[in-house]
Order: sequence, then structure tokens, then C-alpha cells
Amino acid sequence: MKVVDTKEYVSTLRELVRAGQEVSMPIAGSSMSPFLAHARDSICFRAPEQPLRRGDMVFYQRTNGQFVMHRIYRVRPEGYYIVGDGQTEIEGPIAETQIFAVVTRVQRKGKWIDATDFWWKFFAGPWLWVIPLRPCLVRLYGLLRFHRNK
Repeated sequence: MKVVDTKEYVSTLRELVRAGQEVSMPIAGSSMSPFLAHARDSICFRAPEQPLRRGDMVFYQRTNGQFVMHRIYRVRPEGYYIVGDGQTEIEGPIAETQIFAVVTRVQRKGKWIDATDFWWKFFAGPWLWVIPLRPCLVRLYGLLRFHRNK
């Protein structure tokens, strides 16, 4: 196994995106849970070809150099406000120049899906409206799954 610096790896993928390629990478981190899981799922992304909108999953670089993939919560003249599916704190404004890619499809639980999938639409739509309730909803879901599996 070869260990690669994340910043170097994503910088290389970013250059491929700039060259017009669609690239993929595994998910690292838990900020997009419950839609995407660390080390289980993967994403494909490319340079945006149309205006970005609420619900789009985008790849951007923070001013501190960190690369992040989250979902657009709000589009405003001053920039984009972005949040992970597993988060309650909205980040922004993010300048359009910081965003270098949009996610086109994901491999979730071993199956490739795109924006036509029910779960993609759910997390791009209703899940964005319940940001303050997310921790309670995730706990409730966990309890229901636990009792169902008993």
C-alpha cells in the first residue's frame, strides 16, 4: 500500500478536471454521512458545465488550502453557502473561483447512482430543509434500525 498526501492527490485530480476529465476518488471523512460513508463510497466529479444551484455537491478549496466536498445550501450574489449532509453549520460565502468541480455520480453501498436516484434527490432536497433537526433525525433513525434488527 502506498500512502499519498491528500492535498497532493486532490491537487492532481483538480488538474485533470481543469483539463476536461471526469475523475473519481473514494470518500474520506464523515461530513457527508448519512448519504456517503467514509471508505465505503466513492464520487465522480468534473468541472461545472452549467450554473451551480442549491443541492449540487461541489468540490472546493478553502482559503486555508483544504479541499472539501459538500452540498450547496444557498446561492447568493456574494457567493455560495455550503454544508455537509452530516453537518448543521453552514459555511460561506464560498467564492465561485474556489469551486472547481461538481459531483456527477456517486458509488453508494457498491451501486453507482446519479441525480435521478431517490436518495440523491432526498439529500439534495428535503434534507437541506431540516438542518437544525439532523442530529435528532439521525439518532431516531439509528434507534428504529436497532429495534427493527432485534
